[in-house]
Amino acid sequence: NVVSNISFRGANAWILACAIVVASVGLNVNSTAVIIGAMLISPLMGPIVGAGFALGTFDFQLLKKSIKNLLIATLISLVVSFIYFLLSPFKEAQSELLARTSPNIYDVMIAIFGGLVGVIAITRVDKGNPIPGVAIATALMPPLCTAGYGLAIGNISYFAGALFLYIINCVFICISTFIIVKYLRYPKKHYIDQQREKRITQSITIITIILVLPSIYFAYNMLQEKKYTNKINQFVQ
Repeated sequence: NVVSNISFRGANAWILACAIVVASVGLNVNSTAVIIGAMLISPLMGPIVGAGFALGTFDFQLLKKSIKNLLIATLISLVVSFIYFLLSPFKEAQSELLARTSPNIYDVMIAIFGGLVGVIAITRVDKGNPIPGVAIATALMPPLCTAGYGLAIGNISYFAGALFLYIINCVFICISTFIIVKYLRYPKKHYIDQQREKRITQSITIITIILVLPSIYFAYNMLQEKKYTNKINQFVQ
């Protein structure tokens, strides 16, 4: 199931491009319902879960394939959203767009727990249907579209913020998958020495810290901003 959802050739690439256009339109006209619809039809989760699964089973061939397909999917998404926003007559930043430009620690938590739900569902025999919910919660599409918007209007801070949110989602969904795969003791594809296994775990820890620290800082800034706004409102009242 995991392996079959990794590839971005043919139909999957076209579905992704169409989903990106739908998400871009939703962000452009500030329609939450349209954005949710785009997230439901997006096939972006496949290579991310594939990368986590590959790390957990030490299947380095699958890991290369997953990362390659994720990069292809990211490039397709950025190009399509960039072209859309370049051609769109509405260039104003709506609230749905702005919400994706300043990620914080809460986005990290959403990615971790959303990813856990997704991978637990995949590993169960009786799957149920939480995957659409995971796709909506972890919200991979809107940050990519917002990054395309940032490029189209030449706003590098929008581009960087949205891309950082996308990276947070990708990395922590991948880590959640890795944790569950290790916990369920899936058989290893390649047996590697303990030293190399330790290095992989250390690398994952370092990446986690690098992504979490700025997220905590942004959350602190958001809290201070909220306190300031509340004080202003109290003063006005």
